[in-house]
Amino acid sequence: MEKIMRRMVLCFSAILAVLAVPLSAEVGAQLDRTVLPIHEPSYPPITELDARQATAPPRFEVKAPKDAPNVVIVMIDDIGFGHASTFGGGIPMPVLERVAQSGLRYNMFHTTALCSPTRMALLTGRNHHTNNAGAIMEVATAFPGNTGVRPNSVAPLAEMLRLNGYSTAAFGKYHETAPWEVSVSGPYDRWPTHSGFDKFYGFLGGETNQWSPYIFDGTTKVEHPEDPDYHFTTDMTNQAIAWIRTQQALTPDKPFYAYFATGATHAPHHVPKEWIAKFKGKFDAGWDRYREETLARQINLGLVPAGTKLAPKPKDIKDWDALTPDEQKLFSRQMEVFAAFAAHTDHEIGRLEQAIEDLGEKNNTLFLYIVGDNGSSAEGGMVGMFNELTYFNGVHETVADMLKNIDKWGGPETFPHMAAGWAVAGNTPFTWTKQVASNYGGTRNPVVIQWPDRIKAKGEIRSQWHHIVDIAPTIMEAAGLPFPKSVNGTIQKPFEGVSMVYTFDDPNAKSRHTTQYFEIIGNRAIYHDGWLAGTVHKAPWEAAPRAPLAQDTWELYDTTKDFSLTNDLAARNPEKLKEMQELFMKEAVKYNVLPIDDRSIERFDPQIAGRPDLMGGRMSLTLYEGMTGIMENAFINVKNRSMTITADVEIPQNGGNGVILCQGGRFGGWSLYMKDGKASYVYNWLGLERYTISGSQSVPAGKAVIKFDFAYDGGRGAGGKGTIYVNGQKVAEGRIGHTQANVFSLDDAADVGVDEGTPVTDAYGQRHNEFTGTIEKVTIDLK
Repeated sequence: MEKIMRRMVLCFSAILAVLAVPLSAEVGAQLDRTVLPIHEPSYPPITELDARQATAPPRFEVKAPKDAPNVVIVMIDDIGFGHASTFGGGIPMPVLERVAQSGLRYNMFHTTALCSPTRMALLTGRNHHTNNAGAIMEVATAFPGNTGVRPNSVAPLAEMLRLNGYSTAAFGKYHETAPWEVSVSGPYDRWPTHSGFDKFYGFLGGETNQWSPYIFDGTTKVEHPEDPDYHFTTDMTNQAIAWIRTQQALTPDKPFYAYFATGATHAPHHVPKEWIAKFKGKFDAGWDRYREETLARQINLGLVPAGTKLAPKPKDIKDWDALTPDEQKLFSRQMEVFAAFAAHTDHEIGRLEQAIEDLGEKNNTLFLYIVGDNGSSAEGGMVGMFNELTYFNGVHETVADMLKNIDKWGGPETFPHMAAGWAVAGNTPFTWTKQVASNYGGTRNPVVIQWPDRIKAKGEIRSQWHHIVDIAPTIMEAAGLPFPKSVNGTIQKPFEGVSMVYTFDDPNAKSRHTTQYFEIIGNRAIYHDGWLAGTVHKAPWEAAPRAPLAQDTWELYDTTKDFSLTNDLAARNPEKLKEMQELFMKEAVKYNVLPIDDRSIERFDPQIAGRPDLMGGRMSLTLYEGMTGIMENAFINVKNRSMTITADVEIPQNGGNGVILCQGGRFGGWSLYMKDGKASYVYNWLGLERYTISGSQSVPAGKAVIKFDFAYDGGRGAGGKGTIYVNGQKVAEGRIGHTQANVFSLDDAADVGVDEGTPVTDAYGQRHNEFTGTIEKVTIDLK
């Protein structure tokens, strides 16, 4: 009997001990959420032999805090402060307007002035250099602050939320993974699904062809549907809606976090024709009139103080009235397409927002609509581009040539960008654009926040000064979550932003973000307590910096009195300027901004930039059938040098057809292929010229060695002589007039045995261009 009593006491004590352990959201206040993942409690040993006579401990499950909201972050790409009608612009965006009317508009919110840096800061709550994202991933260097590799001490917001009981997903553009890590060899640590997101559907680079995107579902490359009406923004919206519906159907009590980052309105500007038609003639008055009318609307809406002056355009931007009729015709069309692209994007965001409302989740969803990751892009140069890849290769297009394709603008046969004058107009009332981190034209972007359960103010404006690093702290406070001291075993660097929740109820609250540095490729500035000091080191369309870094001319503005930055006080207040410059250097040292690297296009070459190269300087690469989707940064670099391609193949009895090896696509690249049994090679120079070399005789059935030899002229972007050999015999030769010096494509890849993206040549077209024979191997040898 004594033994039985002792056993009962032990079992009862064990049950009490287990029940005392915090295990779920109901006792969430007792969970230590400052160490993630939250540690599972230790259970005392069970001594009962028979499970029927024992009581199981409660199941350990991490749940989000009670009433934690769903979170949706919407981010549009490359759109300015003065584009959306909600902020006085000339592009109707009714969904943004609807969200603003039921929430808050922020008119003093700032980004970093460039894609990857802004996104890293957004998704981690730390400055871009703390993330090692001083510029876009593709131009990373060897210096801390610019390596392109996010440290483990900078855990993403998504991981914090996921480990606190949220479902998480990302859709659209990511652009935060080092390019040399985008291959089957990984590592996958900094891919979206290893960075806190349970689900990812989108693209990893800086841009994609909206008609033919390079898409990953998780870590698996997938083909988009064969639909003549296909558009990626619609596709990603469908995917996001399906995920949210499924998540809520299965786990309605579990909050979700969805990051919805469109490729729009980054170039290429791709949009259905029916949307373009809506804007025909809307911008014929030109960019100067647009700027004047936009500022007037901004003042009328209370978004810009009365009396604000229109900042001057950069001197390189011509007055609209000084343009030729051909220039005006082309540039008007460019803006019509851009406006349609933005309006179409807003429409798709509306479908997402409506789906959340239809689920009954609108009131408990913190919906952040961020209009731009930087100012509008002037990377189109003075006249725009039929093919944006000409920018990355230092090739200038002419108005006359572009006018030949004006009716195709925005369609699948184009990869277009607009003239810089429209970018400046889209950033009204400021002077500068994307990349120029020293001016609000590059960094000030509209933000709208809606959360009906918590934000009671409707349609109001908030003018507290804030920055992209403030979004993550805002979400953590809204969810009732503490900042974690440790995530996955690594002590964390603290948030470098501040929460914006204090602004929800108090329109007159004093700004809590008081100091912020800016730096992108030498363009740099410092904000402190209403003052802004900065220097324009290089305009986006300029080939070289204006001066050595130490000799840059700085400007100084009192932003509390000068909203549009028109009154430079540097000469009148040199003491204040010196104080601000010293503060910049202090912050620059603190956040790994130094040394500043003002190189731009040349940094696309990993050898010049000093970042890792998956090829590691190799002079030879052997490929095999089935190897497809190899991104340019994971492929051997054949640019600006002589090389040979040797393919060991077997030709079928009915003759060989299809692709043996290709790289790039419709807007730049090359392909070794067979057509009607004949060996052929084509070099597609930026979609502007195609140089095709073909044999005159069919290759006999059976095993064959097809070799292409390229003798390069020397220099960068030069031409050379191409020769095709079949089984050791020369069968064709020809001249290739130009080559691409820097980039083939940002989304079309290298493929063996097929051309999966847009076709390099119309000789075999898109899809269904597989090689009909057998490929044993293909070897590229550099000389």
